[in-house]
Amino acid sequence: MSTPAIPLQALRGSGAEIQALEIPYRRHADQDLAAPASHAVVIVGAGPVGLTLAIDLAQRGQRVLLLDNDGKLSMGSRAICFSKRTLEIWDRLGVGQAMVDKGVSWNLGKVFFKDQALYQFDLLPEPGHERPAFINLQQYYAEACLVERALQLPLIELRWHNKVVGLAPHEDGAQLTVETPEGRYRIDAQWVLACDGSRSGLRSMLGQESHGRIFRDRFLIADVKMRAGFPSERWFWFDPPFHPGQSVLLHRQADDVWRIDFQLGWDADPETEKRPENILPRIRALLGREVDFSLEWASVYTFACLRMERFVHGRVVFAGDSAHGVSPFGARGANSGVQDTENLAWKLDRVLRGQAGAGLVQTYGAEREYAADENIKNSTRATDFITPKSEISLLFRNAVLGLAREHGFARQIVNSGRLSVPATLHGSALNTPDGEPFQGRQVPGAVLSDAPMQDGQGHAVWLLRALGPDFSLLHFGPTPAWARALPLKNLSIAAPGEAHAPVADLIDAQGLAASRLDARPGTSYLLRPDQHVCARWRQPDQPRVLAALERASGMRNGSL
Repeated sequence: MSTPAIPLQALRGSGAEIQALEIPYRRHADQDLAAPASHAVVIVGAGPVGLTLAIDLAQRGQRVLLLDNDGKLSMGSRAICFSKRTLEIWDRLGVGQAMVDKGVSWNLGKVFFKDQALYQFDLLPEPGHERPAFINLQQYYAEACLVERALQLPLIELRWHNKVVGLAPHEDGAQLTVETPEGRYRIDAQWVLACDGSRSGLRSMLGQESHGRIFRDRFLIADVKMRAGFPSERWFWFDPPFHPGQSVLLHRQADDVWRIDFQLGWDADPETEKRPENILPRIRALLGREVDFSLEWASVYTFACLRMERFVHGRVVFAGDSAHGVSPFGARGANSGVQDTENLAWKLDRVLRGQAGAGLVQTYGAEREYAADENIKNSTRATDFITPKSEISLLFRNAVLGLAREHGFARQIVNSGRLSVPATLHGSALNTPDGEPFQGRQVPGAVLSDAPMQDGQGHAVWLLRALGPDFSLLHFGPTPAWARALPLKNLSIAAPGEAHAPVADLIDAQGLAASRLDARPGTSYLLRPDQHVCARWRQPDQPRVLAALERASGMRNGSL
Protein backbone atom coordinates (compact mmCIF):
# COMPACT_ATOMS: atom_id res chain seq x y z
CA MET A 1 0.00 0.00 0.00
CA SER A 2 1.27 3.45 -0.90
CA THR A 3 -1.19 5.36 1.25
CA PRO A 4 0.91 7.48 3.62
CA ALA A 5 0.44 7.00 7.34
CA ILE A 6 -1.21 10.28 8.31
CA PRO A 7 -1.15 10.76 12.10
CA LEU A 8 -4.66 10.62 13.48
CA GLN A 9 -3.92 13.52 15.78
CA ALA A 10 -3.34 15.66 12.69
CA LEU A 11 -6.75 14.78 11.26
CA ARG A 12 -8.36 15.38 14.65
CA GLY A 13 -6.57 18.66 15.30
CA SER A 14 -7.69 22.24 15.13
CA GLY A 15 -8.85 23.89 11.96
CA ALA A 16 -5.47 25.59 11.59
CA GLU A 17 -3.62 22.29 12.04
CA ILE A 18 -5.80 20.49 9.49
CA GLN A 19 -5.39 23.24 6.90
CA ALA A 20 -1.62 23.27 7.47
CA LEU A 21 -1.33 19.49 7.08
CA GLU A 22 1.01 18.52 4.23
CA ILE A 23 0.47 14.92 3.17
CA PRO A 24 3.71 13.56 1.69
CA TYR A 25 4.12 12.05 -1.75
CA ARG A 26 5.06 8.37 -1.96
CA ARG A 27 6.19 6.50 -5.00
CA HIS A 28 4.11 3.46 -5.97
CA ALA A 29 5.18 0.24 -7.66
CA ASP A 30 2.79 1.04 -10.54
CA GLN A 31 5.27 3.72 -11.59
CA ASP A 32 7.97 1.12 -12.25
CA LEU A 33 5.92 -1.16 -14.52
CA ALA A 34 6.62 -1.34 -18.24
CA ALA A 35 2.92 -1.79 -19.02
CA PRO A 36 0.09 0.15 -17.32
CA ALA A 37 -1.25 -1.45 -14.14
CA SER A 38 -4.95 -2.34 -14.19
CA HIS A 39 -7.49 -1.12 -11.62
CA ALA A 40 -11.21 -1.79 -11.47
CA VAL A 41 -12.22 1.62 -10.11
CA VAL A 42 -10.23 4.85 -10.16
CA ILE A 43 -11.72 7.93 -8.50
CA VAL A 44 -10.16 11.27 -9.37
CA GLY A 45 -10.50 13.93 -6.67
CA ALA A 46 -10.28 13.46 -2.88
CA GLY A 47 -12.80 16.11 -1.84
CA PRO A 48 -15.99 15.29 0.07
CA VAL A 49 -17.61 13.71 -3.01
CA GLY A 50 -14.67 11.53 -4.06
CA LEU A 51 -13.97 10.41 -0.50
CA THR A 52 -17.63 9.58 0.17
CA LEU A 53 -17.84 7.56 -3.04
CA ALA A 54 -14.63 5.67 -2.25
CA ILE A 55 -15.83 4.77 1.26
CA ASP A 56 -19.21 3.58 -0.01
CA LEU A 57 -17.66 1.35 -2.67
CA ALA A 58 -15.07 -0.03 -0.24
CA GLN A 59 -17.72 -0.88 2.34
CA ARG A 60 -19.47 -2.83 -0.43
CA GLY A 61 -16.30 -4.85 -1.02
CA GLN A 62 -14.87 -3.02 -4.03
CA ARG A 63 -11.20 -2.10 -4.30
CA VAL A 64 -10.76 1.61 -5.09
CA LEU A 65 -7.80 3.72 -6.18
CA LEU A 66 -8.31 7.39 -5.23
CA LEU A 67 -6.05 9.97 -6.88
CA ASP A 68 -5.66 13.58 -5.77
CA ASN A 69 -3.54 16.26 -7.41
CA ASP A 70 -2.05 17.68 -4.20
CA GLY A 71 -1.44 16.77 -0.58
CA LYS A 72 -3.67 19.19 1.29
CA LEU A 73 -7.20 19.26 2.55
CA SER A 74 -9.55 22.15 1.85
CA MET A 75 -8.42 25.68 2.62
CA GLY A 76 -11.09 27.90 4.14
CA SER A 77 -14.51 26.71 5.19
CA ARG A 78 -15.96 26.51 1.62
CA ALA A 79 -18.98 24.17 1.80
CA ILE A 80 -20.37 24.38 5.32
CA CYS A 81 -24.08 23.40 5.31
CA PHE A 82 -24.62 19.65 5.31
CA SER A 83 -28.21 18.47 5.17
CA LYS A 84 -30.14 15.85 7.06
CA ARG A 85 -29.99 13.53 4.05
CA THR A 86 -26.22 13.89 3.72
CA LEU A 87 -25.85 13.08 7.42
CA GLU A 88 -27.98 9.96 6.95
CA ILE A 89 -25.71 8.85 4.12
CA TRP A 90 -22.64 9.52 6.25
CA ASP A 91 -24.24 7.56 9.11
CA ARG A 92 -24.26 4.52 6.84
CA LEU A 93 -20.58 5.12 6.08
CA GLY A 94 -19.58 5.43 9.75
CA VAL A 95 -18.84 9.17 9.93
CA GLY A 96 -22.21 10.83 10.58
CA GLN A 97 -21.94 11.04 14.35
CA ALA A 98 -18.46 12.57 14.24
CA MET A 99 -19.74 15.25 11.85
CA VAL A 100 -22.70 16.06 14.12
CA ASP A 101 -20.53 16.13 17.22
CA LYS A 102 -18.15 18.66 15.67
CA GLY A 103 -20.69 20.71 13.70
CA VAL A 104 -23.32 23.22 14.74
CA SER A 105 -26.84 21.77 14.39
CA TRP A 106 -29.69 24.02 13.31
CA ASN A 107 -33.28 23.92 12.08
CA LEU A 108 -34.40 27.56 12.26
CA GLY A 109 -33.91 30.39 9.81
CA LYS A 110 -34.87 34.08 10.01
CA VAL A 111 -35.46 36.61 7.25
CA PHE A 112 -34.95 40.38 7.65
CA PHE A 113 -35.84 43.32 5.41
CA LYS A 114 -33.99 46.57 6.05
CA ASP A 115 -34.05 46.92 9.87
CA GLN A 116 -37.04 44.65 10.52
CA ALA A 117 -37.37 40.93 11.26
CA LEU A 118 -40.00 39.55 8.87
CA TYR A 119 -40.51 35.95 9.97
CA GLN A 120 -38.77 32.71 10.90
CA PHE A 121 -39.09 29.21 9.47
CA ASP A 122 -38.40 25.72 10.82
CA LEU A 123 -36.85 23.27 8.37
CA LEU A 124 -37.68 20.28 10.58
CA PRO A 125 -41.02 21.15 12.20
CA GLU A 126 -42.09 17.57 12.98
CA PRO A 127 -40.59 15.35 15.70
CA GLY A 128 -39.15 11.89 15.23
CA HIS A 129 -35.97 12.39 13.20
CA GLU A 130 -32.51 11.35 14.35
CA ARG A 131 -30.67 14.12 12.54
CA PRO A 132 -31.19 17.90 12.46
CA ALA A 133 -32.22 19.66 9.27
CA PHE A 134 -28.61 20.86 8.84
CA ILE A 135 -25.26 21.07 10.50
CA ASN A 136 -22.73 23.80 9.78
CA LEU A 137 -19.22 22.39 9.58
CA GLN A 138 -16.17 23.73 7.79
CA GLN A 139 -15.29 21.63 4.76
CA TYR A 140 -11.78 20.92 6.06
CA TYR A 141 -13.26 19.19 9.12
CA ALA A 142 -15.59 17.13 6.94
CA GLU A 143 -12.70 16.12 4.70
CA ALA A 144 -10.51 15.21 7.67
CA CYS A 145 -13.23 12.95 9.03
CA LEU A 146 -13.70 11.28 5.65
CA VAL A 147 -9.95 10.80 5.16
CA GLU A 148 -9.68 9.18 8.58
CA ARG A 149 -12.49 6.77 7.68
CA ALA A 150 -10.92 6.02 4.28
CA LEU A 151 -7.62 5.14 5.95
CA GLN A 152 -9.44 2.57 8.07
CA LEU A 153 -10.60 0.66 4.98
CA PRO A 154 -7.91 -1.54 3.40
CA LEU A 155 -9.72 -1.61 0.05
CA ILE A 156 -9.07 2.12 -0.47
CA GLU A 157 -5.70 3.26 -1.74
CA LEU A 158 -5.10 7.01 -1.56
CA ARG A 159 -2.37 8.46 -3.75
CA TRP A 160 -1.65 12.13 -3.05
CA HIS A 161 0.30 14.35 -5.47
CA ASN A 162 -0.99 12.23 -8.37
CA LYS A 163 -2.50 14.52 -10.99
CA VAL A 164 -4.36 13.04 -13.95
CA VAL A 165 -3.12 14.81 -17.08
CA GLY A 166 -4.33 12.41 -19.75
CA LEU A 167 -7.53 10.44 -20.35
CA ALA A 168 -7.95 8.00 -23.24
CA PRO A 169 -11.31 6.15 -23.11
CA HIS A 170 -11.64 2.74 -24.72
CA GLU A 171 -14.36 0.12 -24.93
CA ASP A 172 -13.51 -1.57 -21.63
CA GLY A 173 -12.59 1.52 -19.61
CA ALA A 174 -9.95 4.20 -19.97
CA GLN A 175 -6.24 4.74 -19.72
CA LEU A 176 -5.05 7.53 -17.43
CA THR A 177 -1.77 9.39 -17.57
CA VAL A 178 -0.77 10.50 -14.08
CA GLU A 179 1.80 13.16 -13.26
CA THR A 180 3.78 12.96 -10.00
CA PRO A 181 6.80 14.79 -8.55
CA GLU A 182 8.91 11.96 -10.02
CA GLY A 183 7.43 11.96 -13.50
CA ARG A 184 4.50 10.42 -15.31
CA TYR A 185 3.07 6.91 -15.41
CA ARG A 186 -0.02 5.26 -16.88
CA ILE A 187 -2.77 3.09 -15.45
CA ASP A 188 -5.76 1.32 -16.98
CA ALA A 189 -9.14 1.55 -15.27
CA GLN A 190 -12.34 -0.36 -15.91
CA TRP A 191 -14.26 2.62 -14.52
CA VAL A 192 -13.13 6.21 -14.00
CA LEU A 193 -15.20 8.30 -11.60
CA ALA A 194 -14.56 12.01 -12.04
CA CYS A 195 -15.00 13.91 -8.77
CA ASP A 196 -12.44 16.59 -9.59
CA GLY A 197 -14.58 19.67 -9.00
CA SER A 198 -16.03 22.56 -10.92
CA ARG A 199 -12.86 23.05 -12.99
CA SER A 200 -12.74 19.36 -13.83
CA GLY A 201 -9.69 18.45 -15.86
CA LEU A 202 -11.29 15.15 -16.88
CA ARG A 203 -14.29 16.98 -18.29
CA SER A 204 -11.95 19.07 -20.46
CA MET A 205 -9.98 16.01 -21.54
CA LEU A 206 -13.20 14.48 -22.89
CA GLY A 207 -13.98 17.69 -24.75
CA GLN A 208 -17.11 18.20 -22.65
CA GLU A 209 -18.50 21.45 -21.32
CA SER A 210 -20.98 22.55 -18.68
CA HIS A 211 -23.78 24.78 -19.91
CA GLY A 212 -26.14 27.07 -18.04
CA ARG A 213 -26.17 30.55 -16.60
CA ILE A 214 -23.56 32.76 -14.98
CA PHE A 215 -25.04 35.47 -12.75
CA ARG A 216 -23.79 39.01 -13.11
CA ASP A 217 -23.11 39.55 -9.44
CA ARG A 218 -20.33 38.97 -6.96
CA PHE A 219 -20.36 37.94 -3.31
CA LEU A 220 -17.73 38.25 -0.63
CA ILE A 221 -17.59 35.20 1.63
CA ALA A 222 -15.75 35.73 4.93
CA ASP A 223 -15.00 33.47 7.89
CA VAL A 224 -14.90 35.47 11.11
CA LYS A 225 -13.71 34.20 14.49
CA MET A 226 -15.68 35.74 17.33
CA ARG A 227 -17.73 35.12 20.42
CA ALA A 228 -21.18 36.51 19.73
CA GLY A 229 -24.64 36.17 21.18
CA PHE A 230 -26.28 35.23 17.89
CA PRO A 231 -28.19 31.93 18.05
CA SER A 232 -27.33 28.93 15.86
CA GLU A 233 -29.74 29.93 13.10
CA ARG A 234 -29.59 31.00 9.47
CA TRP A 235 -30.07 34.78 9.25
CA PHE A 236 -30.64 36.45 5.90
CA TRP A 237 -31.00 40.20 5.35
CA PHE A 238 -32.42 41.96 2.30
CA ASP A 239 -31.19 45.57 2.01
CA PRO A 240 -29.95 45.93 5.62
CA PRO A 241 -28.95 49.36 6.96
CA PHE A 242 -25.37 48.13 7.54
CA HIS A 243 -25.02 47.04 3.87
CA PRO A 244 -27.66 49.06 1.99
CA GLY A 245 -29.00 47.93 -1.36
CA GLN A 246 -27.46 44.46 -1.05
CA SER A 247 -27.99 41.16 0.79
CA VAL A 248 -26.17 39.51 3.71
CA LEU A 249 -26.19 35.96 5.09
CA LEU A 250 -24.92 34.88 8.54
CA HIS A 251 -24.20 31.32 9.71
CA ARG A 252 -22.44 29.91 12.75
CA GLN A 253 -19.84 27.18 12.30
CA ALA A 254 -17.71 25.11 14.66
CA ASP A 255 -15.03 26.73 16.85
CA ASP A 256 -16.86 30.09 17.13
CA VAL A 257 -16.27 30.75 13.43
CA TRP A 258 -19.06 32.58 11.60
CA ARG A 259 -19.65 32.62 7.86
CA ILE A 260 -20.80 35.98 6.48
CA ASP A 261 -21.79 36.46 2.83
CA PHE A 262 -21.94 40.02 1.49
CA GLN A 263 -23.48 40.77 -1.89
CA LEU A 264 -21.14 43.16 -3.72
CA GLY A 265 -22.64 43.78 -7.14
CA TRP A 266 -21.23 42.99 -10.56
CA ASP A 267 -18.98 46.02 -10.77
CA ALA A 268 -17.00 45.10 -7.64
CA ASP A 269 -13.35 44.26 -8.26
CA PRO A 270 -12.61 40.83 -6.68
CA GLU A 271 -8.98 41.53 -5.81
CA THR A 272 -9.82 44.87 -4.22
CA GLU A 273 -12.72 43.44 -2.21
CA LYS A 274 -10.56 40.62 -0.79
CA ARG A 275 -8.20 43.04 0.92
CA PRO A 276 -8.61 43.05 4.72
CA GLU A 277 -8.85 46.85 4.82
CA ASN A 278 -12.02 46.59 2.70
CA ILE A 279 -13.49 43.51 4.40
CA LEU A 280 -13.14 44.61 8.02
CA PRO A 281 -15.34 47.73 7.78
CA ARG A 282 -18.17 45.66 6.31
CA ILE A 283 -17.96 43.19 9.17
CA ARG A 284 -17.73 45.97 11.73
CA ALA A 285 -20.88 47.59 10.33
CA LEU A 286 -22.76 44.32 10.84
CA LEU A 287 -21.39 43.37 14.26
CA GLY A 288 -20.98 46.76 15.90
CA ARG A 289 -17.97 48.37 17.55
CA GLU A 290 -18.20 46.37 20.76
CA VAL A 291 -17.67 42.91 19.17
CA ASP A 292 -14.10 41.62 19.07
CA PHE A 293 -13.39 39.48 16.00
CA SER A 294 -10.65 38.30 13.67
CA LEU A 295 -10.78 37.48 9.96
CA GLU A 296 -9.82 33.86 9.21
CA TRP A 297 -10.48 33.48 5.48
CA ALA A 298 -12.20 35.29 2.65
CA SER A 299 -12.95 34.86 -1.02
CA VAL A 300 -15.01 36.53 -3.75
CA TYR A 301 -17.25 34.42 -5.96
CA THR A 302 -19.25 34.83 -9.12
CA PHE A 303 -22.14 32.37 -8.99
CA ALA A 304 -23.25 30.08 -11.78
CA CYS A 305 -25.82 27.36 -12.39
CA LEU A 306 -24.33 24.89 -14.86
CA ARG A 307 -24.31 21.22 -15.72
CA MET A 308 -22.96 18.76 -18.24
CA GLU A 309 -25.46 17.49 -20.77
CA ARG A 310 -24.72 13.89 -19.75
CA PHE A 311 -23.00 12.59 -16.61
CA VAL A 312 -22.11 9.14 -18.00
CA HIS A 313 -19.69 8.83 -20.92
CA GLY A 314 -19.07 5.13 -21.43
CA ARG A 315 -16.90 4.03 -18.54
CA VAL A 316 -16.17 7.60 -17.40
CA VAL A 317 -18.75 8.91 -14.91
CA PHE A 318 -18.98 12.42 -13.46
CA ALA A 319 -20.26 13.30 -9.98
CA GLY A 320 -20.49 16.39 -7.80
CA ASP A 321 -19.23 19.76 -9.03
CA SER A 322 -17.49 18.17 -12.02
CA ALA A 323 -20.98 17.29 -13.34
CA HIS A 324 -23.08 20.19 -12.08
CA GLY A 325 -22.79 23.43 -10.14
CA VAL A 326 -25.19 25.81 -8.44
CA SER A 327 -24.97 29.09 -6.56
CA PRO A 328 -24.66 28.42 -2.83
CA PHE A 329 -28.03 29.79 -1.72
CA GLY A 330 -29.82 26.66 -0.50
CA ALA A 331 -26.70 24.56 0.23
CA ARG A 332 -27.32 22.40 -2.82
CA GLY A 333 -23.76 21.94 -4.05
CA ALA A 334 -21.95 19.55 -1.71
CA ASN A 335 -25.19 17.91 -0.59
CA SER A 336 -26.23 17.04 -4.14
CA GLY A 337 -22.72 15.74 -4.78
CA VAL A 338 -22.90 13.37 -1.81
CA GLN A 339 -26.32 12.23 -3.01
CA ASP A 340 -24.76 11.54 -6.43
CA THR A 341 -22.37 9.13 -4.75
CA GLU A 342 -25.02 7.11 -2.92
CA ASN A 343 -26.91 6.71 -6.19
CA LEU A 344 -23.81 5.63 -8.11
CA ALA A 345 -22.06 3.37 -5.58
CA TRP A 346 -24.63 0.59 -5.27
CA LYS A 347 -25.25 0.51 -9.02
CA LEU A 348 -21.58 0.27 -9.92
CA ASP A 349 -21.11 -2.39 -7.23
CA ARG A 350 -23.79 -4.56 -8.84
CA VAL A 351 -22.24 -4.09 -12.28
CA LEU A 352 -18.77 -5.01 -11.01
CA ARG A 353 -20.19 -8.14 -9.39
CA GLY A 354 -21.88 -9.18 -12.64
CA GLN A 355 -25.32 -8.85 -11.09
CA ALA A 356 -26.42 -6.19 -13.60
CA GLY A 357 -25.37 -4.83 -16.95
CA ALA A 358 -23.65 -1.49 -17.48
CA GLY A 359 -27.05 0.01 -18.30
CA LEU A 360 -27.70 0.23 -14.57
CA VAL A 361 -24.98 2.91 -14.35
CA GLN A 362 -26.77 4.76 -17.14
CA THR A 363 -29.76 5.12 -14.79
CA TYR A 364 -27.41 7.01 -12.44
CA GLY A 365 -27.03 9.56 -15.21
CA ALA A 366 -30.76 9.87 -15.86
CA GLU A 367 -31.68 10.14 -12.18
CA ARG A 368 -28.98 12.56 -11.12
CA GLU A 369 -29.37 14.74 -14.21
CA TYR A 370 -33.00 15.10 -13.17
CA ALA A 371 -31.90 15.97 -9.62
CA ALA A 372 -29.38 18.49 -10.96
CA ASP A 373 -32.08 20.20 -13.01
CA GLU A 374 -34.23 20.48 -9.88
CA ASN A 375 -31.35 21.98 -7.93
CA ILE A 376 -30.50 24.40 -10.72
CA LYS A 377 -34.12 25.51 -10.98
CA ASN A 378 -34.34 26.23 -7.25
CA SER A 379 -30.94 27.87 -7.10
CA THR A 380 -31.67 30.07 -10.12
CA ARG A 381 -34.97 31.23 -8.68
CA ALA A 382 -33.30 32.08 -5.36
CA THR A 383 -30.49 34.01 -7.02
CA ASP A 384 -32.93 35.93 -9.20
CA PHE A 385 -34.96 36.93 -6.13
CA ILE A 386 -31.91 37.85 -4.07
CA THR A 387 -30.19 39.79 -6.88
CA PRO A 388 -32.91 41.41 -9.05
CA LYS A 389 -31.45 42.79 -12.26
CA SER A 390 -34.19 45.22 -13.32
CA GLU A 391 -36.14 48.01 -11.68
CA ILE A 392 -39.39 46.06 -12.09
CA SER A 393 -37.88 42.95 -10.47
CA LEU A 394 -36.58 45.03 -7.58
CA LEU A 395 -39.99 46.68 -7.05
CA PHE A 396 -41.69 43.30 -7.07
CA ARG A 397 -39.21 41.80 -4.62
CA ASN A 398 -39.46 44.68 -2.18
CA ALA A 399 -43.26 44.64 -2.37
CA VAL A 400 -43.26 40.94 -1.50
CA LEU A 401 -40.88 41.53 1.40
CA GLY A 402 -43.06 44.37 2.66
CA LEU A 403 -46.07 42.05 2.80
CA ALA A 404 -44.24 39.05 4.25
CA ARG A 405 -44.18 40.31 7.83
CA GLU A 406 -47.97 40.09 8.14
CA HIS A 407 -49.11 37.77 5.37
CA GLY A 408 -48.32 34.10 5.00
CA PHE A 409 -48.95 34.01 1.24
CA ALA A 410 -46.12 36.50 0.67
CA ARG A 411 -43.71 34.36 2.68
CA GLN A 412 -44.26 31.58 0.15
CA ILE A 413 -42.87 33.89 -2.54
CA VAL A 414 -39.85 35.17 -0.57
CA ASN A 415 -36.78 33.25 -1.68
CA SER A 416 -33.58 33.61 0.32
CA GLY A 417 -32.54 30.14 -0.86
CA ARG A 418 -34.80 27.08 -0.84
CA LEU A 419 -32.75 24.78 1.37
CA SER A 420 -31.50 21.46 0.04
CA VAL A 421 -33.80 18.44 0.15
CA PRO A 422 -33.26 15.09 -1.61
CA ALA A 423 -34.80 14.80 -5.05
CA THR A 424 -37.84 12.59 -5.50
CA LEU A 425 -37.06 10.56 -8.63
CA HIS A 426 -40.60 10.54 -9.99
CA GLY A 427 -39.82 9.35 -13.51
CA SER A 428 -37.11 6.80 -12.73
CA ALA A 429 -37.10 3.67 -14.88
CA LEU A 430 -36.33 1.73 -11.67
CA ASN A 431 -39.68 2.63 -10.06
CA THR A 432 -42.72 0.36 -10.12
CA PRO A 433 -45.79 2.63 -10.31
CA ASP A 434 -48.44 2.32 -7.61
CA GLY A 435 -51.26 -0.06 -8.37
CA GLU A 436 -53.30 1.01 -5.34
CA PRO A 437 -54.02 4.41 -3.76
CA PHE A 438 -51.61 5.78 -1.15
CA GLN A 439 -51.48 9.10 0.67
CA GLY A 440 -48.40 11.15 1.60
CA ARG A 441 -45.02 11.90 0.09
CA GLN A 442 -43.36 8.48 0.25
CA VAL A 443 -44.06 7.78 -3.41
CA PRO A 444 -41.84 5.55 -5.57
CA GLY A 445 -38.67 7.57 -6.13
CA ALA A 446 -38.73 9.31 -2.72
CA VAL A 447 -36.10 8.82 -0.02
CA LEU A 448 -37.53 6.88 2.91
CA SER A 449 -38.29 9.15 5.84
CA ASP A 450 -36.65 8.13 9.11
CA ALA A 451 -38.69 7.23 12.21
CA PRO A 452 -37.96 6.15 15.80
CA MET A 453 -38.49 2.44 16.45
CA GLN A 454 -37.76 -0.27 19.00
CA ASP A 455 -36.08 -3.57 18.30
CA GLY A 456 -37.16 -6.93 19.66
CA GLN A 457 -35.38 -6.27 22.97
CA GLY A 458 -37.10 -2.93 23.43
CA HIS A 459 -34.02 -0.87 22.59
CA ALA A 460 -34.45 2.40 20.73
CA VAL A 461 -33.36 2.21 17.08
CA TRP A 462 -33.90 4.29 13.95
CA LEU A 463 -35.66 2.96 10.89
CA LEU A 464 -32.95 3.99 8.40
CA ARG A 465 -30.23 2.36 10.47
CA ALA A 466 -32.18 -0.91 10.50
CA LEU A 467 -32.10 -1.20 6.71
CA GLY A 468 -29.53 -3.37 4.99
CA PRO A 469 -26.83 -2.21 2.54
CA ASP A 470 -28.71 -3.91 -0.29
CA PHE A 471 -32.44 -4.02 -1.07
CA SER A 472 -34.87 -4.14 1.87
CA LEU A 473 -38.55 -5.06 2.11
CA LEU A 474 -40.60 -3.52 4.93
CA HIS A 475 -43.69 -5.45 6.01
CA PHE A 476 -46.32 -3.84 8.21
CA GLY A 477 -47.29 -7.23 9.53
CA PRO A 478 -45.57 -10.63 9.68
CA THR A 479 -42.99 -11.41 7.01
CA PRO A 480 -44.68 -13.65 4.41
CA ALA A 481 -43.06 -17.05 4.00
CA TRP A 482 -42.47 -16.46 0.28
CA ALA A 483 -40.52 -13.25 1.01
CA ARG A 484 -37.82 -15.11 2.93
CA ALA A 485 -36.50 -16.62 -0.28
CA LEU A 486 -35.91 -13.25 -1.94
CA PRO A 487 -32.34 -11.80 -2.15
CA LEU A 488 -33.02 -8.89 0.19
CA LYS A 489 -33.45 -7.99 3.84
CA ASN A 490 -36.93 -8.47 5.26
CA LEU A 491 -38.07 -6.30 8.17
CA SER A 492 -41.43 -6.88 9.83
CA ILE A 493 -42.92 -3.88 11.63
CA ALA A 494 -45.61 -4.02 14.30
CA ALA A 495 -47.54 -1.52 16.33
CA PRO A 496 -47.42 -2.02 20.12
CA GLY A 497 -49.81 -4.77 21.13
CA GLU A 498 -50.29 -6.28 17.67
CA ALA A 499 -50.48 -10.06 17.61
CA HIS A 500 -47.16 -10.51 15.83
CA ALA A 501 -45.35 -7.84 17.88
CA PRO A 502 -43.39 -10.39 19.99
CA VAL A 503 -41.68 -11.72 16.84
CA ALA A 504 -41.52 -8.51 14.80
CA ASP A 505 -38.15 -7.04 13.87
CA LEU A 506 -39.24 -3.49 14.73
CA ILE A 507 -41.93 -1.93 16.88
CA ASP A 508 -43.40 1.33 15.61
CA ALA A 509 -43.86 2.57 19.16
CA GLN A 510 -44.99 6.09 18.22
CA GLY A 511 -46.80 5.12 15.04
CA LEU A 512 -44.74 7.57 13.01
CA ALA A 513 -43.52 5.05 10.44
CA ALA A 514 -47.04 3.85 9.69
CA SER A 515 -48.29 7.42 9.51
CA ARG A 516 -45.55 8.65 7.18
CA LEU A 517 -45.85 5.62 4.92
CA ASP A 518 -49.66 5.51 5.01
CA ALA A 519 -49.31 1.89 6.06
CA ARG A 520 -52.04 -0.54 7.06
CA PRO A 521 -51.71 -4.18 8.13
CA GLY A 522 -50.32 -5.96 5.08
CA THR A 523 -48.65 -2.93 3.47
CA SER A 524 -45.12 -3.49 2.15
CA TYR A 525 -42.44 -1.14 0.82
CA LEU A 526 -39.49 -2.16 -1.37
CA LEU A 527 -36.40 0.00 -0.81
CA ARG A 528 -33.28 0.39 -2.91
CA PRO A 529 -29.78 0.23 -1.38
CA ASP A 530 -29.73 4.06 -1.42
CA GLN A 531 -32.94 4.05 0.69
CA HIS A 532 -35.20 5.32 -2.09
CA VAL A 533 -38.66 3.77 -2.30
CA CYS A 534 -38.98 1.81 -5.55
CA ALA A 535 -42.33 0.03 -5.05
CA ARG A 536 -45.16 -0.39 -2.51
CA TRP A 537 -48.26 -2.53 -2.17
CA ARG A 538 -51.27 -2.89 0.09
CA GLN A 539 -51.20 -6.69 -0.19
CA PRO A 540 -48.03 -7.85 -1.99
CA ASP A 541 -47.37 -11.23 -3.51
CA GLN A 542 -44.16 -12.88 -4.62
CA PRO A 543 -44.51 -12.36 -8.41
CA ARG A 544 -45.13 -8.61 -8.07
CA VAL A 545 -42.35 -8.09 -5.55
CA LEU A 546 -39.89 -10.15 -7.59
CA ALA A 547 -40.75 -8.21 -10.75
CA ALA A 548 -40.22 -4.90 -8.95
CA LEU A 549 -36.92 -6.13 -7.50
CA GLU A 550 -35.68 -7.22 -10.91
CA ARG A 551 -36.70 -3.88 -12.39
CA ALA A 552 -35.02 -1.82 -9.69
CA SER A 553 -31.83 -3.88 -9.52
CA GLY A 554 -31.08 -3.78 -13.24
CA MET A 555 -32.08 -7.35 -14.10
CA ARG A 556 -35.43 -6.68 -15.80
CA ASN A 557 -35.61 -8.92 -18.90
CA GLY A 558 -31.86 -8.56 -19.22
CA SER A 559 -32.40 -5.08 -20.68
CA LEU A 560 -29.97 -3.41 -18.34
